Amino acid sequence: MQRYRECHDFYHCICNFPVNVESELALKYFEFANLGLPMAAISAIFGPLRLTARKRERLFSEFVPWALRCGGSAKSLITVYWEQRWDQNVDDIKKELGIWDPPEARWSKPLSEARVAAAKKQQKMQTLEVDLTSQKN
Repeated sequence: MQRYRECHDFYHCICNFPVNVESELALKYFEFANLGLPMAAISAIFGPLRLTARKRERLFSEFVPWALRCGGSAKSLITVYWEQRWDQNVDDIKKELGIWDPPEARWSKPLSEARVAAAKKQQKMQTLEVDLTSQKN
């Protein structure tokens, strides 16, 4: 169990999933198919209850079929020593493990909020630079 928890974030990376409820659930189906962990199955079964009907439909029509096929046919990820592969190309690792890309995950609100926050911060920095320049003159 400890190794599973240690590796879970690597699974997000290798499967190219953001951290949101829909992607987490798709990853749970993938983990169940790949690792056979009952807790992944329980999360996969009950987790979709938190989704809207539209998101649940997309989960079951696009992500679950990918997760079950890809996770079921890929090499077991629990045996991968991710810590020893930092300098290996991600595409090479995916090919070696038999993992292919899932349907495109939609980065929702958090990414757009980050973009707005970054733009505000940049604008504030520019304003400070202008103020400092005018104070020097």
